[in-house]
Amino acid sequence: MEFLQFAFPISGVETFILLPPLVAFGISFFTSMGGISGAFLLLPFQMSVLGFTSPSVSATNFLFNVTGTPGGVYRYAREGRFVWPVAILIVSGIIPGVLIGYYLRITYLPDPKTFKFFVGCVLLLIAFKLLKEALNAKTTASQTTDSCTLTDKVEHTSIGMNSTRFNFKGATYSFATAKLLGLALAVGIIGGIYGIGGGAIIAPFLITVFRLPVYAIAGAVLLGTFVSSLAGVTFYSLIPINGAVAGPDWLLGILFGAGGLMGMYLGARVQKYASERWIKLMLGAMIVIVAVKYILRFVGI
Repeated sequence: MEFLQFAFPISGVETFILLPPLVAFGISFFTSMGGISGAFLLLPFQMSVLGFTSPSVSATNFLFNVTGTPGGVYRYAREGRFVWPVAILIVSGIIPGVLIGYYLRITYLPDPKTFKFFVGCVLLLIAFKLLKEALNAKTTASQTTDSCTLTDKVEHTSIGMNSTRFNFKGATYSFATAKLLGLALAVGIIGGIYGIGGGAIIAPFLITVFRLPVYAIAGAVLLGTFVSSLAGVTFYSLIPINGAVAGPDWLLGILFGAGGLMGMYLGARVQKYASERWIKLMLGAMIVIVAVKYILRFVGI
């Protein structure tokens, strides 16, 4: 098996050539059902298992998002389970947010531990709310088998200055346009500061605060992750921090992305067969992992 061993020249990582895409596939298959790429789980794998600890690891994580998320976005859009107004608002808020966040990162926040602790606490509250809703849901036969069919498509979408609405599975969902735009801007700023795509923050907010169905919004959140990550790769590759740029390991990132592309495509395809309760439990557990990681870093553990 030595012929499968490969040394990546940019990062210095040496591993089996098939390991990165296989790991990315396994992670993204499950996380994409909740509208999350899985990059937050891939980052510790790169650092702890592969030994990739330079600043370029963040850019490589962004490259995984850029390469992998189109698989999930395409599948959700193809099945008609894609809320374009939500996607437009997320993208419109995230792009300027990432620019602001990256400027704050290189100008005022060389080590923003306190703010990251705050973000971790907010995520922990959202995760507990998500888990509480899922655990308190009545486990009747209809509840546990709640899923989508081929005829369940997003319909009658509209976006206005005051409110945005759409129909899905016979119900009408509506929310304040400015609130989602503000959320996307805030998530973009956080993503620009910390080098995250933002799906792990936006998805639980849309489900718990905006009360939107996970079956309909997952694809829109993945598109937002794609856009913010594309900006992240560009900034890390072109704009220096402390006098040097920290571009991605292109080959490693593309290999991760290839696994993510297939994982997110299949995860989006399978999502409609999973119960919303199970997806919420999985999503809540993943957000707890992110929140605890942020908090432990603040206390130095």
